[in-house]
Amino acid sequence: MTRFRMKLTLTILGLISLVLLLMGVYFAKVLENSYLQSLHELLYRESRLLAQVVRFPEVFSHQGNLANQVEQIAPTEEVRVTVINNDGSVLYDSYSTARGMENHLDRPEFRMALLGETGMSRRFSETLGEDMMYVAVPVQQDGKTIGAVRSAMSMRDITDTIHNMWYSLLTGLLVTLVIGSIVVSRISFSIIRPIEEITRVARNITQRQFESRVRIKAKDEIGQLAGAINFMASSLEQQMYEISENQQRLSGVLNNMTSGVIFITEHRRIMLVNPAVEKLLGTPGHDVVGKLHIEAGKSFGLSQYIDRCLDKKEKFRQEVHIYYPQERILDVNFAPYINFKGESKGVVVVLHDITEIRRLEKMRSDFVANVSHELRTPITSIKGFTETLLDGAMQDEETCRNFLQIISDESERLYRMIRDILDLSKIEQRRIPLQKEQVHVQDVITSAVAIVNDTAQRKNLTITLPGTKPDIWLMTDRDCLQQIILNLLANAVAYTPENGSVTILTEVTHQQLRLQVIDTGIGIPESDLSRIFERFYRVDKARSRDSGGTGLGLAIVKHLVDNLNGQIFVDSVEGRGTTFTILLPGVEKFTERLQ
Repeated sequence: MTRFRMKLTLTILGLISLVLLLMGVYFAKVLENSYLQSLHELLYRESRLLAQVVRFPEVFSHQGNLANQVEQIAPTEEVRVTVINNDGSVLYDSYSTARGMENHLDRPEFRMALLGETGMSRRFSETLGEDMMYVAVPVQQDGKTIGAVRSAMSMRDITDTIHNMWYSLLTGLLVTLVIGSIVVSRISFSIIRPIEEITRVARNITQRQFESRVRIKAKDEIGQLAGAINFMASSLEQQMYEISENQQRLSGVLNNMTSGVIFITEHRRIMLVNPAVEKLLGTPGHDVVGKLHIEAGKSFGLSQYIDRCLDKKEKFRQEVHIYYPQERILDVNFAPYINFKGESKGVVVVLHDITEIRRLEKMRSDFVANVSHELRTPITSIKGFTETLLDGAMQDEETCRNFLQIISDESERLYRMIRDILDLSKIEQRRIPLQKEQVHVQDVITSAVAIVNDTAQRKNLTITLPGTKPDIWLMTDRDCLQQIILNLLANAVAYTPENGSVTILTEVTHQQLRLQVIDTGIGIPESDLSRIFERFYRVDKARSRDSGGTGLGLAIVKHLVDNLNGQIFVDSVEGRGTTFTILLPGVEKFTERLQ
């Protein structure tokens, strides 16, 4: 803007200088013409008067009389008077002797006078050595021109006057330029400053500094422009704030959605993805944005449906399987994006991960099948032996007793299974209220071992208890803790061969109880470790049924540990044994009971 101010200042000063110069030239010319006209009139009148006086023969032809007459009429030395005969010879000259002067026949003013007209000429005088103005009038006798009277005056005064005028003009012009520079600079500053301010605010607006305002209070057109700029800045600030708020809301929604969202343009390129898509596709968002959906999605089926939505511009829903980065089942909604002109400009794809839902549905189906299978075995046994008894086996007392014992055992097994199913259902739904109290961990372990001790002795198993000191007190539900320990011990005893061992360890770390049940049993294959906490899942189904287990013990343990805000881990080597580790919070003290 400084360059514009300089241009404006120089332009105004140039215009002022040009106007002053033209006016000076004009007035100088007018003044010069006025001086010359006045001088011409003066010389003409004097020459005319002298021509009337010297036209008489006794004066014109007699040099002495001629000189006397001229000196009487024109005594001043400022005007040079020359009387010239018609042959060009000088009869009289007031500045020089007539005999010594050259013939004037070739002088233009004289030649004009010989023609009966007034002659006028400006030229440099060789005699006087300066510029002169000459005016010659004819001298006539009886209608005939016998000579001419020429009056001449030096141009020195006029030239000096004109030079002084030019000097004054240039001085005035210089002073005017100095004063004009100051005034124009102030004027240009007052004009440019609002423009600079408006430019500054406009530049700030382009840099998203919408709070900038033009500080101008003028009422003229520039003030109106400043007001319009301020109104525009305020409107843009409000609009950008609303846009920013909407973008933040949209970003918040997209970033916190568990469902994936993809926007594909009409050119089949990915324009937007949210973090959920990054997890589903296993690729960072910045790596897929801008790419074709078929190369970024890595799923031919998904890409086919996207192309179908782009081509047919219809909304539909489809279940899609993807296999990268891992196998997933997605419930995908496809919808065309229509702009305000009604034109289709892309596709919005919403992906819901229903892998877990399908897994739970399969688990529920498996659970129903397993329950049916587990219930069918004891019911079949009870029905078969009952029919046998009814068919006449009751007559044989020994057989009848054996059959009734089997019916009783199968009924007990059926009862335990139904009880465990109901207990597991209550635990899952958290319908069993927790009665937290200070529980002595060693006492709970001892009571649980006492329950399985007979079974362990029949298999000649060695059960090693943790040390009685220090005492460990845990703020928890006593029944839940005892059920956890009892189920783990029953599981260890059931799957440990004869002459094996079961070890229980306790440790307190960071206000947590670390409880381990270690056996030397058959172990669990690595492929089955992830499924052992599922309902009715058995590694060795024949051994499980022989042991009287229902297949729900570890599932109950897992849910009870979760209800107590704990964690359970399993580590096993097939053929060498298994270790269950439980971490439970709530250790109150492990030296002596709190009072």
